[in-house]
This record gives sequence, C-alpha cells and structure tokens, in this order.
Amino acid sequence: MTHDDIEIIGKNVKDMYGTFMGKVVGTITDIDGSIQSVGIDCGSQGLQQIQYEQLVVQGEIVIFIPKWRLDSQRLIREKQLTLRRLKALIDIVSENDDMKTDAEIIHEKYKSKLASLDETESEIKAILETRLTELDEQMKSAKMLSFDAKVQYKSNEISESTFETVKSCTTEVIEHVTHETAEIANVKRRIADLESEMHEMTTPSTQESAATYLETPEQQLVQTILPEAPTQPIETHSEPISAETQFTPKYSTESEVTFAFPEPPKQVTPATSKDDNDNDWLARMEAQ
Repeated sequence: MTHDDIEIIGKNVKDMYGTFMGKVVGTITDIDGSIQSVGIDCGSQGLQQIQYEQLVVQGEIVIFIPKWRLDSQRLIREKQLTLRRLKALIDIVSENDDMKTDAEIIHEKYKSKLASLDETESEIKAILETRLTELDEQMKSAKMLSFDAKVQYKSNEISESTFETVKSCTTEVIEHVTHETAEIANVKRRIADLESEMHEMTTPSTQESAATYLETPEQQLVQTILPEAPTQPIETHSEPISAETQFTPKYSTESEVTFAFPEPPKQVTPATSKDDNDNDWLARMEAQ
C-alpha cells in the first residue's frame, strides 16, 4: 500500500452535505500503485466500492462527491472550452479568408467533439432526472417521519426529547435534499445556457447569410431579373414553328418579362380561298 492508502483507511465518510455514510475499510490499487476504488462499509447497505476520484480527504473526514456532479462539471467545462475555440476559429476566418482551408479541418474536429458531448449530455440529463425523483421520495419520507413523530408526541407516546431528536434529524435530511435539488437545478440551467449558445453559433440564418455573401454579382443579377412563373399553362403545338417566326416580348415592368406567342399558322393549300389567305398569318408573312 502507498502512503495515501494508509491515510484514508479507517476514516469516516460523509457526503457533501455532512450526512454520515460509513467507514473506509480498504482500497483497490492499480499495478502502478495508484488507487482505483475505495471500499466503504455503509452498514445495512453493505460494502460499496466507490471510485477514488469521488472522494476528497479533509483531515479526519473523507468527503464523498456524487458521480453526477463530477460528470456534469466535466461536461460543462469541455463544452464551454469547445464553444470558445469554435468561436475563435470563426473570428480568425472572418479576419483572414486565406485560412479558410486550414480552418475547415479544425472545424470538423470541433463539430465531432460537440456531437460526442451531446451524447454524454443526454445521458447526464437522464441521470439528473432519476436523481431528482429519488430526492423527491426522500423529501416525502422525511416529512412523513417528522409529522408522525409530532403526532406521537401529542398523543403522549414519545417524550419531548425524542420528538426533538426526530425533528432535528429529519430537518438535516430535508436540508440535504433541498441543497442537492437546488444544485441539480443549477447544473441543468447551465447546460441549457450552453445549448442556447451553441444553437446561436450554428443557426441556419448565419449559414444562409454566408452563402448569399459568397454569390457572385452575376448570380444575384440573374435572380432579380428572372420572370415570374406563368399562372396559366402554355399551350403546346404539335406542328413545327417556322424559323421565320418571331416572338415579340412585351415588358410590363422592369422585373417581369412576358412573351406573346402568335397563334399557330394555318396550312396553305391550293383550295384555300383568297379571303382565308388574307386572314392567314403565314400567308401575310410570305407576301412580305
């Protein structure tokens, strides 16, 4: 055993809020001598193996830190750092467009990191909700014990000193539950703030603005002068249109262009009357 192992063995363990948990009875170490886990005698709950990173030695007391707290702090710290770096990367590219190619590689790295953090975040959220449910049940039990002790005291079943002892102990439990519930709510709020910050950085409106900015003036001009789609379907004709056919555009506004299509020509035959030829569009064109 290392010197650290000897110092922790035999000490009482309490949680962050001062509630007694048990006593350290031994440790499990790695091949290099570092502590992996600590065995704690928790009474009726039996011997429990706790990760060493969840314990902090303070004098003669060992403080237990819940795993959800360590995991959530690690998540918040990593996500904050990733978002700061991503923002710095965007600022660098906006100042110097020549670095865009190099920045794309790092940008994909940070996007992959955020994706993995999102998975971890979902797991932590589920753990937090489960813990809130457990704390709610503990709160109900503590209040029930306190109220039942008061009823027993009023019915002269227990002494006043016993009632005060029950009241003091249940009050500690209620304070413990209240503090942990408030801490979980604070962690959830910080995670939600980071989600909002990430959403602002990756909002589609920013990408659309960048795409519009990258368009050439010719592309933007084409978009402004294209005619509107016709509301009525254009009739098609099976007969071929002569190469001499001309289409006369009629401009109603600068931004709208419509086309007037001539009526299909009638076929000229020897049997066609003179009056019909005068009214025939193709005959008039040939006469010219």
